[in-house]
Amino acid sequence: MRGDEPRGPLRLLVVDDHEVVRQGLVSLLDRRSGFNVVAQAGSVAESIALAARHEPDLVVMDVRLPDGSGIEACREIRASRPETRVVMLTSYPDEEAVLSAIIAGASGYLLKQIRGRDLVSALEAVGRGESLLDPAVTEKVLERVRRVATAGAPDELAELTAQERKILLLVAEGKTNKEIAAEVFLSDKTVKNYVSSILSKLNLQRRTQAAAFVVKRGLVPPEEI
Repeated sequence: MRGDEPRGPLRLLVVDDHEVVRQGLVSLLDRRSGFNVVAQAGSVAESIALAARHEPDLVVMDVRLPDGSGIEACREIRASRPETRVVMLTSYPDEEAVLSAIIAGASGYLLKQIRGRDLVSALEAVGRGESLLDPAVTEKVLERVRRVATAGAPDELAELTAQERKILLLVAEGKTNKEIAAEVFLSDKTVKNYVSSILSKLNLQRRTQAAAFVVKRGLVPPEEI
């Protein structure tokens, strides 16, 4: 196709595990002249397979699916075919999910409460190469970014309590649970629970990774806490 020729309607893949919702979206979009629904799916696995088969211009993707997250499906689809744009459509204004979706390559994040005509306009905008967030989630995301910037610390670290941060630094020094327990006046079992919680919050699996985390972030020694 030459660059001066008009392009055809946007080829859509609609993904939602609720058939009524899915059919409603298909009915809304497929009768518009600018859209052509080429496939519909109800799960992560199905959406990835159909996206590979039909190579849609745009995927309208539910966040919560029975076999996983639509955000993971978005990541897979975008990794295989970057020119396919993905718009997340959900009932929940969750800033964690919004940030994860953006990182996964989503071009938009909209709430299912959106009006039909506004959804059409939003999808048309994404089809033109624009990115957008539903106004209901924009402020939540901005507030999250402000908290991280104001804290002057990585977001994961902000999740730790003062006690957890102190124990993290002691773990990084190579101390055993027994040694840490003696230093912070807790039982070995309580320290073990703290360590498990810390690793979980930081998305780490081993104590050695905690030490690397501390070195990488340049955190202060425990006596300064």
